[in-house]
Amino acid sequence: MRLLIVGALEGQLSEATKLAMQGGAKVAHAPSVDIALAALRAGKGADLLLVDVMSDIPRLISSLEAERIHVPLVACGTESNAAAAVNAIRAGAKEYIPLPPDAELIAAVIAAVARESNDFLFRDPAMARVVKLADQIATSDASVLITGESGTGKEVMAKYLHARSKRAGQPFISVNCAAIPEALLESELFGHEKGAFTGAVGRRIGKFEEADGGTLLLDEISEMDVRLQAKLLRAIQERVIDRVGGTKPVPVNIRILATSNRDLGQAVRDGSFREDLLFRLNVVNLRLPALRDRPEDIAALAAHFVTKYAAANGLSERRLTEDAQRELRRAPWPGNVRELENTLHRAVLLSSSDTIEAADILLPDGSGLVDASRNSLAAEAVMAANAVAQSLVGRTVADVERDLILDTLDHCLGNRTHAANILGISIRTLRNKLNQYADEGAFIPAPGEQRPNAA
Repeated sequence: MRLLIVGALEGQLSEATKLAMQGGAKVAHAPSVDIALAALRAGKGADLLLVDVMSDIPRLISSLEAERIHVPLVACGTESNAAAAVNAIRAGAKEYIPLPPDAELIAAVIAAVARESNDFLFRDPAMARVVKLADQIATSDASVLITGESGTGKEVMAKYLHARSKRAGQPFISVNCAAIPEALLESELFGHEKGAFTGAVGRRIGKFEEADGGTLLLDEISEMDVRLQAKLLRAIQERVIDRVGGTKPVPVNIRILATSNRDLGQAVRDGSFREDLLFRLNVVNLRLPALRDRPEDIAALAAHFVTKYAAANGLSERRLTEDAQRELRRAPWPGNVRELENTLHRAVLLSSSDTIEAADILLPDGSGLVDASRNSLAAEAVMAANAVAQSLVGRTVADVERDLILDTLDHCLGNRTHAANILGISIRTLRNKLNQYADEGAFIPAPGEQRPNAA
């Protein structure tokens, strides 16, 4: 992990640095808040800030939030700085470490933060909002439905929730409902008794009992047969299960998490998913954004995967060029984080130097990432143009002209002069048009106003 120490730490800097490095951290130092912010803005990232409590921690945290830099912060100071410590915690510091530093305490804090960072790596505000909600509900026993496109990290999020729950020391059991044949899934979930069916040579404990006391993840639950959904609903409602071939209900104490990359609301309307089961599962919905909608995560994840696979394959440290990072951010990533990881793994293995250029990043079919990005952008532009064209078909010129004039007036907050300049018409023509629309019953915003339904 990368540790950035901010401030003088009242002469204890060298000892804190030594202890952090012994804990496996890469340490950098910034003498002041401004220098620390400059370093973070320049891309010299950190996984943890260790900050002198006498520094302006509220300003540092507010600056980080304003600039969307997501880095946990731990304050350090002498025991006589009690008021400053309280202010730091209130401002948003994760912890307070008294000085002189204790080796075990430093190691524990670094380990905890490193574990948190490795469990779910994110930098983008879109993902930060989801993780914040996950942190809020992690300690409850509420069922959680985690949705999002394939490859966005739904199972990783489920493990994140479990690790921060009251059940963290108990089992985390995952069942892929799409990978197990329908005829076997019931036995897989609920277990079976000896002789329950051909081949049942003995009692088998199912995943529900295996997860007792802990968390059960039902991965891709949308693929479960509707008949089995009824039995699952009873298990969730009553916290008892029936083994296949069994005669005695078995109580279970578990938390249910479920994932889906499909629209379960539509599945309910189609009749392939029970509405009452959806209500039971969807107490809280965590929707993971697609990778293309969290661009600030792409560079962080890419750097992580490059480091990971260089080390895993015994190669020297690799570095992505700025051009390569730019192309990574432009790519569409239909396979999301999973596709990004596979692509960077391939780039590390195929790179001939310690620097990975944009041209070195290839897709599975051998095509270049640069070409894929450009083709995607071109396709998006064509689709947007077609959508605009289709929206105009069947409408009169007068209707289109009226919408254009009124939308422009909304954009200008009712300023007639600005609107006329943008439209390329005279102020007199604009006023005549507005009088006409008012006579026809349209709402015309006054200067400083917008129409009520304007965005």
